[in-house]
Amino acid sequence: MATLWTGSLLSILLANLLNCLAQAPPVAPSPPECSIPCGEKNNCVDIHCNPGLDPRNSTEYSLHWEPADSEERQGISANTSDWIICREQYNHGKLRVWVQAKNQYGSAKSPYSILNTENIRKLPPPKVASHQESFKIDWTFTCDEQLSLRHCDVRYRTEAEQDWHEDEDENDLSYTMDDPQPSTVYELQVCCSCGKGLKSDWSAIQRLRSTETAPVGVLDLWQDCGITQQGSVCALTWKKLPPTCGLILGYEARLSYNGTLVFLNVSTAEPKGLLVCEEIQCHLTSSLKDVSSVSVSAYNAQGATVPSYLTLPIPGKEKTDQAIHVEMNEENLTVSWDSPSQPSDNLKEHVVQYKQAGCPPGQGFDWVKATTNQTTALFKGQYKKYTPYQVSLFTLSHGSEVHHISSVIRYSLEGSPSAVPSFKVFSIAATQVTLFWESVPLSKQRGVILHYQIFVYSGVHIQTVHNASASPQHKNTYKLENLTPEQDYEVRIRAVTAAGPGANATVKFKTKHREDYARRILPIVLVVLSVVVICFVIALCSIFGRENKACLPSFYYKVPDARNSNIFKNKHLISDSLGWICIPLFELHPKISLLEVVEIRSRVIKSSLEKASDPEGLTRPVIGDECSQMDSQDDKREEAVPEECHRVDHRYEREEYSKMVDSEEERDRKEENGEDCLSSSEEDQSTSGYEKHFMPTTFELRV
Repeated sequence: MATLWTGSLLSILLANLLNCLAQAPPVAPSPPECSIPCGEKNNCVDIHCNPGLDPRNSTEYSLHWEPADSEERQGISANTSDWIICREQYNHGKLRVWVQAKNQYGSAKSPYSILNTENIRKLPPPKVASHQESFKIDWTFTCDEQLSLRHCDVRYRTEAEQDWHEDEDENDLSYTMDDPQPSTVYELQVCCSCGKGLKSDWSAIQRLRSTETAPVGVLDLWQDCGITQQGSVCALTWKKLPPTCGLILGYEARLSYNGTLVFLNVSTAEPKGLLVCEEIQCHLTSSLKDVSSVSVSAYNAQGATVPSYLTLPIPGKEKTDQAIHVEMNEENLTVSWDSPSQPSDNLKEHVVQYKQAGCPPGQGFDWVKATTNQTTALFKGQYKKYTPYQVSLFTLSHGSEVHHISSVIRYSLEGSPSAVPSFKVFSIAATQVTLFWESVPLSKQRGVILHYQIFVYSGVHIQTVHNASASPQHKNTYKLENLTPEQDYEVRIRAVTAAGPGANATVKFKTKHREDYARRILPIVLVVLSVVVICFVIALCSIFGRENKACLPSFYYKVPDARNSNIFKNKHLISDSLGWICIPLFELHPKISLLEVVEIRSRVIKSSLEKASDPEGLTRPVIGDECSQMDSQDDKREEAVPEECHRVDHRYEREEYSKMVDSEEERDRKEENGEDCLSSSEEDQSTSGYEKHFMPTTFELRV
């Protein structure tokens, strides 16, 4: 608003100033320039004058003249730039000529011009012809017999130059240029005069091309990778040779794909879509993806340049983030950098480039090469405001290897950025939330984003204001803390540049209740505790089970089922429904009854078991003088034992077994008392297949 008001005020002041000047007497005009043109139309008769007129229309101008040696005055008035004094209105000799300016506030006249009618004749320009082979021009120019003295001037320049070089006092009607630059186009013009008359106008431009030679030098070779610096989008580019190198007919390129060479010969007359040449630069349309090195040379009809080599960098690998300083406006771009602390002998030069974002290869792109002693580079051009330009610094070694040093984004003039394209809230808790937003696209940033402003509203009032970093390391996230549970919030975010903040993006949310946190965490805690308890129990059972096999299922140790033995066939000895073979964990020295079957020829002696009931009502064997009991019952069971030994328990479909063997402690006691009644040979003969395969022997138990 202030800018508009300032502009309006300046316009009003300027209009008032012009109005004040218009109310003053006119300014004195410049003296007129007059001549008598000679040619087919004028025939050296009338005098043509060209006064310097003031552009203000309110002023009237008039051309006045009089004989320089007489008091007689004559005059005409006109408002045209071509004022003519007809032959009938003047006499030969000297004339005094001036311009009169007049308005309602006064008048003014120019200084006098003294003209000699004999010396203001202006002949038409000479007619020039050129000779390419000899690099020579000649012309024709005729003077009257009375004005036989002739004088001509020649001027020339190259096709690329703006200023002319003049050679004066050429009395001949020809001109030959000495030592012209090879393969260069020159422009030449001639003007002449007769006697003391005025010089003619310059002739039409004549162009001559000097002798062509093989181009000299090497191409300034580089790569245009856009903003991304990725090899997949890079294009090979170079600057055209100067005109002195002759007419370039084409380019030869060699591209190395990991050792495999590819040759390209592209004609400038018929590029066939492979080459694009602008006013200053040329570039190949093919991508440099997977290309490790390149070389390019230019050729004309006389020869070719020395190939220019370039080893392409690995994208993202050579970047060192060395600081570079950039100053930019709409006409100039200045880049400076610090000299390396440890100069390398392999360093050949620095390369500074800029690239306008969004431009295709070869457009909005330029580079300069600086020697190792330079630390500043300057570009001149027309740089668009609010448009991002990427400025990059590289080093080039003597082996033509490229190393990327640093890159920054700069603007000729910054503006306010656009709003972020996406703004979301996730991970909502009772007292904190996490915000996420997408960065403003580079084409819409309109300036370097310094940071993001985050405004937190509770109701209609701003509760807090936060500044979030715009650095890529922060990944466009921000955590809001110390919020109120079950509260509605509105959060706004905007990007900020040096020109000011941009548009807002808004999101609304409601924080959760505090109990929600406990409800969500409690099941997880219970599951973790359950897993820990189960693992602890299994670990205890594994440790104690190695000693006493306690409180573990019978299948855990993969031992045979003891119920297949005849000893456990009677239900009064052990319950069939018992799924665990348990020994109290805290019994340090449990008493174990060992089973042994002794087979004597065709009959089996079965030991008697005494039944005793424990407090739980279970039946267990009674340890005592078992040999004497067996002797007293031997006759009674003699007939029954063979039948039992060969009877099969159909429930388990295994053969039953018939003898229970004492524990090692009982056996030792009986041996001391002389109560052992069976020999080891008898034990071996009476052992059946099940006990031989699964049950330990007496020797193993004693050991």
